[in-house]
Amino acid sequence: MKASELQVGVITGTHGIKGLVKVLPFTDDPERFANMHEVTAVCVNGQRIPLEITHAGPHKDRILVSFKGMDNINLVEHLKGAELYVERKDAAPLGEDEYYFADLIGMKVIRDDGDNEQMIGILSDIMQTGANDVYVVRSESGHEILIPAIRDCIVDVDIDAGVMKVRLLPGMEE
Repeated sequence: MKASELQVGVITGTHGIKGLVKVLPFTDDPERFANMHEVTAVCVNGQRIPLEITHAGPHKDRILVSFKGMDNINLVEHLKGAELYVERKDAAPLGEDEYYFADLIGMKVIRDDGDNEQMIGILSDIMQTGANDVYVVRSESGHEILIPAIRDCIVDVDIDAGVMKVRLLPGMEE
């Protein structure tokens, strides 16, 4: 992955014999795939393949996608497991208090209790639960802390500094 790219999904398998692939989307709005035109597939072996999307539509918890010039299963089999990326400049615009996952993963997470701040750990994963995202923070000792991505918990996100300040609710342990 290049710094100018954002991962938008991963190809989990094929669908039928006409070249459709199933994509697990990495977006809170899978409809965004309908507006994408070009992606880069980074295959398991590291090969980078530029692809033009000709169709994208919802299918259960996945998106069915077809690519220009790939109209049968034999042409897409090698794409299983490939990560899909778009150029950051072509990514869907974000609303207020929205962030690309790629910008959050790896952030330092600091507990902010008003007068004192304490390092909790590094944001290592984001779980999408439906109601709200949950940030998985790994402490230096390897312990995981689950923090809901809600206003009561997230005090500040500074993308440029790579720091997220949080307030832990009662019952949340470090």
